[in-house]
Amino acid sequence: MATHPALADFGIAPRLLTREQAAAYCAVGLTTFTAWVRRGIVPGPIPRTHRWDKKVIDTALDALGCIDDKLEHDALDQWKATHRARHTERNSSS
Repeated sequence: MATHPALADFGIAPRLLTREQAAAYCAVGLTTFTAWVRRGIVPGPIPRTHRWDKKVIDTALDALGCIDDKLEHDALDQWKATHRARHTERNSSS
């Protein structure tokens, strides 16, 4: 996603996105993003602008349940269990 040079110098990503940037941010094509806006999956641009607010997109997708905290915690718990098992196995073979 292209960033204004002054922001890029400081590693800052813009909060307001063009349609193309917003589609890329959602990891979908422009046609799909446009359909999502029409269907109300994500809100349209800020009134009287051609910019989408990244935080509003996040809120809309979170409300749909796109982020499943339980799955994230399950994956972390699984990683911890595997890590503990390897550590225990290593220590018991010494």
